[in-house]
Amino acid sequence: MAEPEWVTRAADEHGWTWVRINWQRAGAQPGFWYDERKADVAVARFPKYFKLTILHFAGVPFKPSFWQECIVRLFFGCKIPVEIIDPRTHQKSRRWVRLFRELRLWVPRKAGKTEFLAALALLVWYYEGLIGGEGYCFARDEKQAAQVFGRMSAMIGSSDPLKSDLRVYTDKIWCQNLLAPFFRITSKAEGKHGRVPYVTVGDEMHEWKSRDLADNLRQGEGPHLQPVRLYASTAGLTSQTVGREMFDESVKILDGALDDPTILVAMFAAGVDEDWKDEKVWAKVNPNLGLSPTITFMRQELAKAKANRAAEAKFRCYHLNQWVDEIQSWIRLPEWDNCVGAADGWRQWFDEIEEGRSCVVSFDATETHDFASLCWRFPPIEPGERTKYLWKFFLPEQTIVERGQRENRAAEYQRWVDSGALISVPGGVFELRYAIKEVRQSMQRWNIERIGYDPWNANSFYTELVNPTTDDRPIPEDLFVKMRFGHQSLGEATRRFETAIGAGAMHHGGNPIMRMMVKHCHVRFDENMNIVPAKKKSRNAIDGVVAAVMTEALAAASAEGPSVYETRGLIEIDI
Repeated sequence: MAEPEWVTRAADEHGWTWVRINWQRAGAQPGFWYDERKADVAVARFPKYFKLTILHFAGVPFKPSFWQECIVRLFFGCKIPVEIIDPRTHQKSRRWVRLFRELRLWVPRKAGKTEFLAALALLVWYYEGLIGGEGYCFARDEKQAAQVFGRMSAMIGSSDPLKSDLRVYTDKIWCQNLLAPFFRITSKAEGKHGRVPYVTVGDEMHEWKSRDLADNLRQGEGPHLQPVRLYASTAGLTSQTVGREMFDESVKILDGALDDPTILVAMFAAGVDEDWKDEKVWAKVNPNLGLSPTITFMRQELAKAKANRAAEAKFRCYHLNQWVDEIQSWIRLPEWDNCVGAADGWRQWFDEIEEGRSCVVSFDATETHDFASLCWRFPPIEPGERTKYLWKFFLPEQTIVERGQRENRAAEYQRWVDSGALISVPGGVFELRYAIKEVRQSMQRWNIERIGYDPWNANSFYTELVNPTTDDRPIPEDLFVKMRFGHQSLGEATRRFETAIGAGAMHHGGNPIMRMMVKHCHVRFDENMNIVPAKKKSRNAIDGVVAAVMTEALAAASAEGPSVYETRGLIEIDI
């Protein structure tokens, strides 16, 4: 069969080779027939039956974009013959059914996939529905599944024919004429056996914890002649093994390495060798570029992505559909050096910052061979002033010698000691009294509003300051904030610290140890692409970076109230 114009246009003009590959794969199936009339009708039904549901698009008839039209034409038009047993005569008969039973749509964020899935699901389940035909919608969790389910509900509410025949409940849509339910379900496979799904919608494949639920639902499709599975996702972290496995399978299907003619793969993803800064690449990968996302938004995101590698990783993942590693190097040194402020300012600021100035301080404790660090954060008090950060670093004397020799940096360590950037603690073990002394001295000069510490390895720091064993005055207990490392507790603070560096809104005074730590600092992503410093995965010590991020969280705590950490359900993780 000759290649249709829309296939040629998609592949040659837009670079969507997956359209041609799926067309050719379909044409190679025995008895293949392209039902052009059916495909035309399916495309025409979108603006007739459905309206868009959110933002300034709300209420606009859903006219499929060209990429969506290509999927609809392939999905509804490609047919093959199958032999069945006629239920009336129990004789063999022949029926034409859809070739593609499963859609795997890989597309960047904000391209309209949620609205598209919702309309597709309604088109098959309701307008082409079967008596008793069940529908199911799931994702990583119920909240995520509610995205597609909510769009389906909104489309029903904006259509007189739909809302007169369908009833929408919290987790179910009911069609009385077909005696058919469409359920929003949890992602757990337990208790899901025995279902007979006609339509299954699975969103955000990259975040699935397993394929058990999808497998259970697929195994229940046996009685149906042409069941439908609608799966969609962006890329994610390479550590999200289920989604990455499904992505790799999709690539193999398009490459011909995996033969499954029932899966329609729609792939919008930049190749590893393509220039992620090239707007032509954006246009190929973001099929709704200009409509959503806008080109202005993409250019703004690009500017952020150029600032550091973590932002670049997010840009590549969200907007180019490229899988990224769980760990990424972080701040680029030119951005950091742009925030030096006065040359060697870190030396003068301890004497020059006026007495009574408000600040917060954090303490990142240490084991024998790691740095311990204190960080003070001074918010601006005059127009045009930038936030100032001061650090004190500590290492046992014996550790300084050992690390200097092991890292071939003995002279550099000695310069740090001579300049006062590094405090040498006598012996081979770090003693808290040196950090405690620095905190007490700073409290005599400045108005310290919060003192942050991680109770995992600094409880003695807190105890000695609140209930000293010496004649020193106790520090009020309500100044202290326990800060456990995790994405929920420090993710937002990490983002703020990153933003301040990129915007040049901070002064760090050129502390040489901090420059070394920033150079080697990596960050760890969670499933939502939030970041925190990654101690174990960084190439060298990053304790000063962690302490600085803690001060960002303390500054937010001062604004939000002392219970901010108690109300966020902290998750402890090893960073």
